Amino acid sequence: MTGPALGLLLGVGLFLVWWSCWVPEPGRVMTAARVGPTDRLRDELVQAGFTGVSVRTLLSACVIAFLAVLTLVLATVRVAPIAVCFALMAAALPVALVRRRARRRRARLRDLWPDAVDNITSGVRAGMALPEALAQLGTRGPEELREPFVAFADDYRLTGRFHDSLDRLKERLSDPVGDRLVESLRIAREVGGTDLGHLLRTLSGFLREDARTRAELETRQSWTVNAARLAVAAPWVVLAMLSTNPESVRAYSTGLGVLVLGAGALVTAVAYAAMVRIGRLPEDERVLR
Repeated sequence: MTGPALGLLLGVGLFLVWWSCWVPEPGRVMTAARVGPTDRLRDELVQAGFTGVSVRTLLSACVIAFLAVLTLVLATVRVAPIAVCFALMAAALPVALVRRRARRRRARLRDLWPDAVDNITSGVRAGMALPEALAQLGTRGPEELREPFVAFADDYRLTGRFHDSLDRLKERLSDPVGDRLVESLRIAREVGGTDLGHLLRTLSGFLREDARTRAELETRQSWTVNAARLAVAAPWVVLAMLSTNPESVRAYSTGLGVLVLGAGALVTAVAYAAMVRIGRLPEDERVLR
């Protein structure tokens, strides 16, 4: 009797474990916000400082660059496959410039965020309310971070809603470190207590250590990224030099020439992506949108 009873209990237990994996908890949100390429481009435009430029404008610039280079190269070289190759490179240039500027600005802000957190800590220790300590970053904080906090101060004065003003501040910053700071302050505001100063000092120390470690690693690994760029650019620079003599590139207008150009473009793209992925450190993502 004991054996069947134990087997029944084991079966019921396994069924309940299986069932718990499929039955949602009360109040659990079943759908998670998915971040697509458009959202990432929008964040990178803000991080690059192009707050007045939309994703549609950026993509329009890519199309214009493609058509302009295609027309120019086709008029001079008169070889359509070569013109298409250089036009595709030109089309990717606006997005590449935005991403490069966004990476550089994120690196600069990574060094400024600890000072901003220290300013908030000083304001809280001086007896300021949390919204006032945040708002004073618009006048006393690092220069590159002042504009979003000036807008936060205006929002809070107009509405008096701290959480809504924090949400708009996150959108203006569009920065992973800014997201962590905003959510930490939101939790501190909701929970209350006397640990806010300790929380901010801990966050400041963590940001400084992270910035120092990342700067050392980027310095050591920058040669890999530069080698990848040189390896990708070299064949196309040679092709551009050959294109100054239309007779020497006439063979690329044939079917075999198109195949050679396509294979070369594919190999360089795959090699560049692999080298950059190996050599570049992973970027912080906005997981606290």
